[in-house]
Amino acid sequence: MKNDFLKINPQEEKGKITAFLKKIFEEQNIAKAVIGISGGIDSATSFALLKDILKPQDIFVAHMYYFESKFSDMKKFVLQSNIPSQNIFHISIKDPVDALIELQSIERHDSNKVRIGNIAARTRMIILYDLAKKYKALVCGTENKSENLLGYFTRFGDQASDFEPIEHLYKTQVYQLAQYLNLPQEVINQAPSAGLWKGQTDEGQFGFTYEEADQVLFLHFEKNLPVEKIEALGLMNAKTILDWHKQNLFKHLTPYTLH
Repeated sequence: MKNDFLKINPQEEKGKITAFLKKIFEEQNIAKAVIGISGGIDSATSFALLKDILKPQDIFVAHMYYFESKFSDMKKFVLQSNIPSQNIFHISIKDPVDALIELQSIERHDSNKVRIGNIAARTRMIILYDLAKKYKALVCGTENKSENLLGYFTRFGDQASDFEPIEHLYKTQVYQLAQYLNLPQEVINQAPSAGLWKGQTDEGQFGFTYEEADQVLFLHFEKNLPVEKIEALGLMNAKTILDWHKQNLFKHLTPYTLH
């Protein structure tokens, strides 16, 4: 099935996003940003947009890893943007994450992978917000619309941010924008991963691809098609994809409050 309906005009999209970012920084009267760069396409695209509106010395980049660093593919791109070396932080989160695992007496087996992954995601966000406090900056989020609708994020972890440049774009649309922005091909080709555990990939965890998910999510949420009609179009993982949304919907509804 062709998914031409997900095509964007990258030039127009870049203009719309940069206008939005300028407005945010002007309204908040803040001229600095902190961004966590994983080495993947979402954070790389967000950084590429950010560097077009802020001075290099006003951008602070943090690469936070538990296993091995994956910053090598992005390093040249970041340095070419004239970000001062003192604004680039390589931070191993292994010690604080391991300390929390020990404190909570968490056994390291598969049934606790997500629990440990959530600790890692929240540890990264503690670091980003501490850097933001230190440098009087805003935290740049890197979530896309596919992750948001699927609930594929850690509450108060990678979901936390002060602004989101690409949350309105589906993952496949982020790829289109990344190509237009001339991101390193190594970054574009990298399998999407939250880096939550060794060998973890988004699509491996889902059991379906982002290409499939984006078509289903678009047809259901923007064209109001029921799952049966989407399946009739040849998208046989439609129910599985929409079940991901339903199972994680609570993440968008918390905290529950008394009104």
